[in-house]
Amino acid sequence: MFVTAVVLLEVFMTISVLIVDDSAFFRRRLVEMLSESASLDVIGTAVNGQEAVEKTLMLKPDVVTMDYEMPVMNGITTIKRIMAQCPTPILMFSSLTYEGARITLEAGAVDYLPKSFDEISTKYAELSDKLIERIRAVAGAGIAARSPPLAFADSAQIPKLASRVTLNPPAAGGMRRGARLNSRNINEIAVVVIAASTGGPVALQRILSQLPANFPKPLVLVQHMPAVFTPALAERLNKLCDVDVREAENGDTLQKGLALQARGGRQLMVGKDGKVKILLGDERMNYKPSADITLGSAANVFGSKVLAIVLTGMGADGCEGAKILKQKGALIWAQDEDTSLIYGMPMAVTKAELVDEVLSLDRVG
Repeated sequence: MFVTAVVLLEVFMTISVLIVDDSAFFRRRLVEMLSESASLDVIGTAVNGQEAVEKTLMLKPDVVTMDYEMPVMNGITTIKRIMAQCPTPILMFSSLTYEGARITLEAGAVDYLPKSFDEISTKYAELSDKLIERIRAVAGAGIAARSPPLAFADSAQIPKLASRVTLNPPAAGGMRRGARLNSRNINEIAVVVIAASTGGPVALQRILSQLPANFPKPLVLVQHMPAVFTPALAERLNKLCDVDVREAENGDTLQKGLALQARGGRQLMVGKDGKVKILLGDERMNYKPSADITLGSAANVFGSKVLAIVLTGMGADGCEGAKILKQKGALIWAQDEDTSLIYGMPMAVTKAELVDEVLSLDRVG
């Protein structure tokens, strides 16, 4: 039976959490929310960055929730100090500007949630469920998340799950683990679509930085991330990689050597004219952007001429889209368990026997 490492973390261990926020109201609310889960234990709180660093060193929590704007030492400086002295998975709370998002991406937070005093009062139950889920996912990243996102020097530094569980591989129906890639199929590909969630920024940088400026295929990136972060991520990837990377705009044309990144809070679809459409999408969709929607639209337009790559992330987004692609004869790769920060999304497509190649992150590029 297949069980994700995140679920196993919930079953077999208690996740200790340090809450850092200068607002007494927000601290109290977060403590109340996390106390609703038997698998979470709030072992301390801090009211400023300096206290946060001291308590992280003393208490060694599994996860730290971090406010962005605080007295004495702000959230960004605090994250850098913690990552330098006692590397710990950090969930950032913030109502960030674009510049703040860019800096936060570089500082080392594993995941992010918008900070809204209105929502914590009016949407308590919804926010509580989301927070508990994110804490579990961040804990799944483990203390091995020792370097800031987008800053790993080599594959040996890619974070692995704490308390990793060895899963029995599915009956693979012809799936090849690390087999020699089929160059004929690769040459026929019209577009490459890469889907990722938690741990995705690191993985995307690792892959895209290996591609030459004249990479002969267009790329589409679907990264689960709040709207304020996606333009900052695109800008940073563009600076670090030879291929061009930019946040997609409605009507952008797929081009060789160009990676179009889906906008946070929107859905990206590929049109028959080779242009992308940016849509609000159905409010019932859990993910904005959703890999299922983008992959499904690519299948309808390009059929078998799609290479879909499913990377690290919690949940199963991308699996339904991959099913449509597989029916069309498309090529599907999944990141392997060892190099996945969260082995959820790639495990889902692997378990469903949709994958042609299971590859370490270092081999994908």
